[in-house]
Amino acid sequence: MKLPRNLSGSDLIKILKKLGYEPTRQVGSHVRLTSSQNGTHHITIPFHKPLKIGTLSAILKDVAHHFNMTKEDLVAMLF
Repeated sequence: MKLPRNLSGSDLIKILKKLGYEPTRQVGSHVRLTSSQNGTHHITIPFHKPLKIGTLSAILKDVAHHFNMTKEDLVAMLF
């Protein structure tokens, strides 16, 4: 499955809330999300519109690694 090309940072934050991520702080145009599932995990999301495809891919890869799944499985589950 291909990654969405027009996803904004706020859209991604809403999607990651399904996995238990909650905003913990914001500095400028970056929001830090924290999840307590499978141990504590922090991820920083740029509040850009749209997110660059490489940035989105790296974020999803990091989240998938934390949840012990492949990036493809995570993309299929979220989108």
